[in-house]
Amino acid sequence: MNPIATLHMKNGAKIVLELLPDAAPNTVNSFISVASRGYMDHHAIERIVPGNWIDMSYHAFHHEACKYLIPNEFALHPEIAPLDSHPGAVCMGGYGEAGLASCEFFFPLRDCPEHKGVYPVFGRVLEGMEEIRRLEKVETEPVDFPIPGVEVNRPIEPQILEKVTLELFGETYPEPVKVKDPVLPPCWK
Repeated sequence: MNPIATLHMKNGAKIVLELLPDAAPNTVNSFISVASRGYMDHHAIERIVPGNWIDMSYHAFHHEACKYLIPNEFALHPEIAPLDSHPGAVCMGGYGEAGLASCEFFFPLRDCPEHKGVYPVFGRVLEGMEEIRRLEKVETEPVDFPIPGVEVNRPIEPQILEKVTLELFGETYPEPVKVKDPVLPPCWK
């Protein structure tokens, strides 16, 4: 069985994800590594772009231990065909040639063919799309962002990911392969 991650929101809502190690093994390993250590817990969602996506974080969940990059999944595993990015998918964010974020995942709010092969789909939403759609509609305010051309809006009223729980069904997932000596994105500094 594939691992299950449950995002417990402070408002009582749950978003249940099936993680897809066959589609993005290193990305799943990175997500599990970070989530199992509690680094995503008590975190305010940082970026909502209505009609596009909801980014859970762009500051590596404000933990130094999460400030690492992983190689693009499809460079590590060219034999894996990338999945389509669309509502109901869970994708890992990234920083272009520098690599993928350790744990900065996002929910697409539309079909995003431009993501294919760039931002790996590593999970799918089993329950909680109504909460994702609710988050899309919360009032936001623009934020100055150190990377030109990137729209960042944060919720005016914080939307808190209280904790992430994992069901691994007795499987063990290794630590992720990381980029050696990465150039970290300016938003992490």
